[in-house]
Amino acid sequence: MGLGIKSANNRDGSKRHYIQICESKREEGKVRQKVLCNLGRVEELQDGKLDNLIRSLAKFSQNVAVISTAEDLFADWSREYGPVMVFRKLWEKLGLHKIIAGLLDQREITMDIQEAIFCMVLNRLIERTSKLGVNEWKDTVYCPPFESLQLHHFYRAIDFLDENKEVIEEQLYFRHTDLFSGQIDLVFFDTTSTYVEGDTGAFDLLDYGHSMDHRPDRLQVMMGVLMSRDGIPIAHQVFPGNTSDTEAFMEAVKDLKHRFKIQRVIVVGDRGMMGKRTLELLDELGLQYILGVRMRNMKSAPDIINNSIPYLTVTSKDNLKVKEVVLNDNRYIVCLNEEEAKRDKAVREQIEEKLRARLQSGSVKDLIGNSEYKRYLTVDKEAATINEDKLKQAELFDGLYIIQTNIGLPTEEVAIAYRDLWQIERAFRSLKSTLDLRPIFHWTEKRICGHIMLCFLALVVQIKFQKLLKEAGNEYGYTEVIRIFAKG
Repeated sequence: MGLGIKSANNRDGSKRHYIQICESKREEGKVRQKVLCNLGRVEELQDGKLDNLIRSLAKFSQNVAVISTAEDLFADWSREYGPVMVFRKLWEKLGLHKIIAGLLDQREITMDIQEAIFCMVLNRLIERTSKLGVNEWKDTVYCPPFESLQLHHFYRAIDFLDENKEVIEEQLYFRHTDLFSGQIDLVFFDTTSTYVEGDTGAFDLLDYGHSMDHRPDRLQVMMGVLMSRDGIPIAHQVFPGNTSDTEAFMEAVKDLKHRFKIQRVIVVGDRGMMGKRTLELLDELGLQYILGVRMRNMKSAPDIINNSIPYLTVTSKDNLKVKEVVLNDNRYIVCLNEEEAKRDKAVREQIEEKLRARLQSGSVKDLIGNSEYKRYLTVDKEAATINEDKLKQAELFDGLYIIQTNIGLPTEEVAIAYRDLWQIERAFRSLKSTLDLRPIFHWTEKRICGHIMLCFLALVVQIKFQKLLKEAGNEYGYTEVIRIFAKG
């Protein structure tokens, strides 16, 4: 038994709706509904008559009667408090409240801006909405200072972050890191892109470029982040959307040397950073480096790899073996993962098998359009044949990568330092998914940069929180802990 709605057409084309009490019965293998009672038109019952009817019927229901009696015991509202309390403490532990308060005092700006910044960072850490959404979301958490915040505070806070980005980063760095106090200093750098939605207008920062979102149809910006060897973000920069990784890397290194007064630093970068201009800049600035090599584009790669120098085992856990090769006064570290080599070989052999089968069947066009297949083909107009030399060359690189460096560290330490790039790569995955950097809906250059600075601060807080969880021996990940906060 339940309620049903019956609709009927009026002469003028409009509809009228009736509420009915119906009973479902199975007759001759089919479910049929029988109307037990017509309660009347919906619009006529919505003036309070339906409420009175429900209350009258509730007297005959034991469950509803109990619920009705207990209504006075229910809370008038329910808000989350756990995340506010924890992240407020961490916010203060990082000193961000003092850094921002000091900048606000200098500019005689209302302190509501600091609460607006913390509110938006908290939102990105636990729920992630737009600025308009934050203005509504703040009422779902228990934090009295949030109650006075209005939408214009959030937009003014974004502008404030853009205007004070460098000062905040520098003060945060000098408060909390002793990265460069030791003998050996490592800094990691990586880039990502993020596209912008909506009518953005025209300004220099937005451009079309290599999209890491796989959205070449969208205007985008580039972002680069410098991080310490233990994965703590130091600084970030925003570049035009058509900036190459090499150009972004060079600008970031100059910025690092200028702003943070670094005397000695080893810059670690992936293969996208490697190039003649990059090496010249690092030498000019007197910086040491550990950089990945694009070995497939390197003419001397076969000579480096096939060198008769034996491999040394660095760590059995990662199946990592290394050997050092000096060629033309350049120091290279060849790194081999034998398990990865087996996987590369299996994948390549599978591709080769599919290629030969497809070529025999005459399906050439599909092969040419597939980048995995095309790399092993020689194409002549409509015809295609397998390039045996390319297959043999690919076998040479199974499970391998090559590092170039100008430092005197032991071979094993260089390899481990480069391997530790996973920390910044993991941080970027977090920035792009957990913190929802992309896409951006702000439509001015100032607001876009302010939004990215907000995400940078949220990344700092999240990584610090994750480190504290790890130090405490917590068995849950970040997402699980946030879920527990929400329930508790």
